[in-house]
Amino acid sequence: MQKLTNKEEEVMHILWKLEKAFVKDVLKEVKENKPHYNTVSTMIRNLEEKGYVGHNAYGNTHQYYPVVTKEEYRKGFMSNAIESYFNNSYKSMISFFAKEEKISADELREILDMIEKKK
Repeated sequence: MQKLTNKEEEVMHILWKLEKAFVKDVLKEVKENKPHYNTVSTMIRNLEEKGYVGHNAYGNTHQYYPVVTKEEYRKGFMSNAIESYFNNSYKSMISFFAKEEKISADELREILDMIEKKK
């Protein structure tokens, strides 16, 4: 899976939310720093070239839809982040969040319970 830019990710989140959309629909959903229509159109075509988006043609207009699910993207994104920043160690990743106080002992216990239930 090819890496996405922050703006491409933002567009994907909009497409995941809307499920199907024309460029104008995507543009309406952009909250801050609204880009030009042509910029959004180019981003969506780039996403299509990267294999993230498909389209249905209606004359000269296209309705776009995600072909990669949010879950598939999340899985690839997290795997890449863990490989790149935590030396492929999930333990290192969890330790990082614990040290940064982003995860509590109770949450860690919940995770352990989930792991135990899967065994």
